[in-house]
Amino acid sequence: MSSGSRYWNLFRGVVIRETLRFIQQRERFLAALVRPLMWLFVFAAGFRAALGVSIIEPYETYISYEVYILPGLVAMVQLFNGMQSSLSMIVDRELGSMRVLMVAPIPRWFILFSKLLAGAVVSVFQVYLFLAIAWLFDINLPVMGYIAVVPALILSGVMLGALGMMLSSAIKQLENFAGIMNFVIFPMFFLSSALYPIWKIGEASPLLALLCKLNPFTYAVEFIRFSLYLKYDQLSVGVVVICSCMFFLFAVQRFQRT
Repeated sequence: MSSGSRYWNLFRGVVIRETLRFIQQRERFLAALVRPLMWLFVFAAGFRAALGVSIIEPYETYISYEVYILPGLVAMVQLFNGMQSSLSMIVDRELGSMRVLMVAPIPRWFILFSKLLAGAVVSVFQVYLFLAIAWLFDINLPVMGYIAVVPALILSGVMLGALGMMLSSAIKQLENFAGIMNFVIFPMFFLSSALYPIWKIGEASPLLALLCKLNPFTYAVEFIRFSLYLKYDQLSVGVVVICSCMFFLFAVQRFQRT
């Protein structure tokens, strides 16, 4: 078998395995949709009442609060999926299946990258299910935006998956990962532009606005938001790409040591 065939077979096998695992885990499938839908239809009602009927979004148009937070909830889906994929890596490591992959005659970085891309593919599938449900409730975006956002979804999914992979590489026991997940997920989500514009947060607390600007999740949200409106934000793209590379390289280094 040629070298290219070995690489392709491993990549295809990892993607199929991760996809089947996601489909078979119905609880994970439902949880991936319930969380953002709760924010979209329940919590948004209270936030809208507090902020008013409309909110100014970055493109100088007035939109509903549900439409504003939709990109942030899309990124939330990907954030939780990245952490869940990393949790499965810890389970695989404890059961021994991860060890079988690591001794394959293929560089470890490619094995980890295959798992990373497989997780990103699963997250894109989750995101489009979420967007389809939102569309059924008349929370609409530009039609071409649903296509233009694909690169943003893949890159942001890779970044958040690489973050989870980096964390899983440093955690030895499954019991410790749940606490780390909560410690990472909720600060990243709330200290971002997912729920409020940063300029509005800055009116209340300049320190919180600064923390939002230092949060890589903010740039994943903005990358998705601009893409949905057929716009390009160079800063968001650059931060997402750089953070993806940093998180992934750190994870590869940790797994090489292991």
